[in-house]
Amino acid sequence: MAQSVNLKPFYIALGVIAVAGGAWIVSARGGGTFTLPAIVNTPAFFGYTLGSDSAKVDIIEYVDFQCPVCATFTILTSPDIKRNLVNTGRVRWVFRDYPVPEIHDKAVLAHLVAACAADQGKFWEMHDQLFYNQGAWSNSNRPRSVLAGYARAIGLDMGSYDSCVDERRHLERITATKNEGARLGVSGTPNFVIGDQLIPGSIPYQQILELVERAERAAEQQ
Repeated sequence: MAQSVNLKPFYIALGVIAVAGGAWIVSARGGGTFTLPAIVNTPAFFGYTLGSDSAKVDIIEYVDFQCPVCATFTILTSPDIKRNLVNTGRVRWVFRDYPVPEIHDKAVLAHLVAACAADQGKFWEMHDQLFYNQGAWSNSNRPRSVLAGYARAIGLDMGSYDSCVDERRHLERITATKNEGARLGVSGTPNFVIGDQLIPGSIPYQQILELVERAERAAEQQ
């Protein structure tokens, strides 16, 4: 059941320093580890976007790259959304990080890899690699090696990519974005915000279309 939320404080909070959050460990190359810091001093990130900035409706998706339901939604439902709503200018799609490492042990690494790809303008290419090949890297004993293969496949400069991952360059920002989602009421993945609705779990295209049409009507009345 969709839950109504007041999003005005949420958007204001995007510019506020994010705090709290747990510290989680994820395996990396060899015996290396990555952690989400317990306290961060980085503002939450608006998100990676697809579509026109002038679209009347944002669809915000909170995502864990290791979440099987998220992968299924991306592979089966997202193409219809992009073709019918994003590419036609009606919707701007916003991806926000929400790794859940207490359930998915390699999620933090995957989100970090995607952020490092974004530094080179290849977030969405890495996004697709991660979801379409989720079984391969999530079940690997050496996930960083597998993920580096995706980085090479999409044409990243590997020196810059490796430095970004080694330095854990975006972990504070990923944590801040997750913390902001938790304050909004996100508790798992995928979760969606469409208009004034927070929708937990995967939802079919027809329901998304109905929520978009409702949000469009609301925008026209403002």
